[in-house]
Amino acid sequence: MIKTIFFDLDGTLTDSCRGIFTGVSHALSAFGIRIAPEAVTREVIGPPLFDCFHRIYGLPEEDARRAVAIYREYYGREGLFVNDVYDGVFSMLAALRERGYTLMMATGKPHEYARRIAAYFGLGAYLTAIYGAEFDGTRGDKAELLRYAMEKERLVPHECVMVGDRRYDIEGALEVGATPIGVLYGYGTEAELSAAGCEKMANSAAEIVAIVSEIEK
Repeated sequence: MIKTIFFDLDGTLTDSCRGIFTGVSHALSAFGIRIAPEAVTREVIGPPLFDCFHRIYGLPEEDARRAVAIYREYYGREGLFVNDVYDGVFSMLAALRERGYTLMMATGKPHEYARRIAAYFGLGAYLTAIYGAEFDGTRGDKAELLRYAMEKERLVPHECVMVGDRRYDIEGALEVGATPIGVLYGYGTEAELSAAGCEKMANSAAEIVAIVSEIEK
């Protein structure tokens, strides 16, 4: 029986690509690196920022930490609101709440940002709790974050669903014993989600309600 549904934020509840691209581009420009908008979507949205700057863009560790600081200075000031809630999300959240599910957020984004975004766009009204990473990277791993949230909320893993658009969401859910639902309207691909072990995928926010009902059968 499903009781609690966790949602990722970027690429699942909101389309945050424009704000994230601007922040990443701004940070990388300090090191003479120029990137195209399409390069950000699948590479940057999902994994921890430090890993992106260090692993993907090749910055040494010290420079990668500086890039994260530059990014956050911009993003915390204005970038986090350069964001759009996906079509059908509010109706989907309302429908799941009406069916008696407890809804929470589990995002790799720092929880301070996640709470501000949720409040700004009105998502917080549907969520019982919001869990995110710390600025120092603690709980940036999705499995670690879900374990922490489940312990805090005293949840049983097999009674939980994790909805997300990237492999990190799927792998994290499976690692802790929750059921993953992938969304195909975000930044991941069907191939990525399938390779991570996802069996249930939604093409729209509205389909999430039907998939949850199907899992319950």
